[in-house]
Amino acid sequence: MDVNGERIVVALGPDGITVGGEPVQAHLEAIEGTPIYLLTLGRTLHRIAVLGGESRGRYSLWTDGFRFEVEALDERRRAIQDLTGPAGATGGPAPLVAPMPGLVVRVAVTVGDAVQAGQPLVVMEAMKMENELRATGPGTVAAVRVTPGQAVEKGATLVEIA
Repeated sequence: MDVNGERIVVALGPDGITVGGEPVQAHLEAIEGTPIYLLTLGRTLHRIAVLGGESRGRYSLWTDGFRFEVEALDERRRAIQDLTGPAGATGGPAPLVAPMPGLVVRVAVTVGDAVQAGQPLVVMEAMKMENELRATGPGTVAAVRVTPGQAVEKGATLVEIA
């Protein structure tokens, strides 16, 4: 799989899961009726919002205030893509979008601000929890599409980064 452009080999086998060749104890459980999954890695629990992407095998994952663009392909599709090139390659940073419906609590940037990967951009309240949404990479804020107190739908563009 590719995570934010970095290839990570994940294998599912009869003996469990390996990530980069290392065995990992993991358990994934969906929360019915929501885009939220609970992922346990060893003794650590992660809450992950999963949104389907523009094409098969592409997802946006939100956890701990970070967004990860993921492409998960089986070995056959990966080999074909490696030979032909990526189908949905995009240039530049992706816009910050709402991972689920919610209420904008704070906006931490304005148009023209330079941002770095991991920098907080917007705080959203969803499912009675505040989620700090962060930049996935460096760039400059081109547009802020929301204001504090505004209700947004899943997939709504919050901030555009150039």
